[in-house]
Amino acid sequence: MKNKIPGYNLDFQIASDLTRPKIVAIYIRVSKLDQHPENQEIELKQYAQSRSYDIFDIYEDRISGAKDTRPGLDRLMQDARAGRFKTVIVWKIDRLGRSVAHMVQVIQEWENLGIDFIITTLGVDTRTPVGKLVLGVLMQIAEFERELIKERINLGLARARKQGKQLGRPEGSKDKKRRRTSGYIQRWGKQSSPQNFKDLVKENQ
Repeated sequence: MKNKIPGYNLDFQIASDLTRPKIVAIYIRVSKLDQHPENQEIELKQYAQSRSYDIFDIYEDRISGAKDTRPGLDRLMQDARAGRFKTVIVWKIDRLGRSVAHMVQVIQEWENLGIDFIITTLGVDTRTPVGKLVLGVLMQIAEFERELIKERINLGLARARKQGKQLGRPEGSKDKKRRRTSGYIQRWGKQSSPQNFKDLVKENQ
């Protein structure tokens, strides 16, 4: 005989969970202050409403994607960590990150938090096999991009040494303190495994 809690209907609770509206966040970004994000907002709101999603909030940035800090995305990440929604919807993938590596780091953090990711113009939804495949391809591209950056840096250092340029701190410098790890690595590196985070710190010291 099943144990029952007085006044608690398990079947009703399961049905309620299945029919409960999905709470989503919408993120939109334009590159310049004189551009208008209304087109993105209208399309994304229609997408959510047509699927009976509840919109928790609309996060907006009017800033270049190359900028390190974006107030709208930063606020979205804070609310994501607080568990205030379960899905993030964007119009195009380039609206999200300043580089493939950055986009993957953001999406990986959402994945760790149990948050799904939808790109409406691509039909990508990380809850589906196709969405997971696309995410995997992006992660491979991010790794490729990272290796290219490292190669360019090493080539630049080698060229500077051949030209007789002094690298690093000047000899006799009184500054003996250890360099501080950049905020970017501190903020995003921790979303990877502890070993990956240590590797990132070493690379950037």
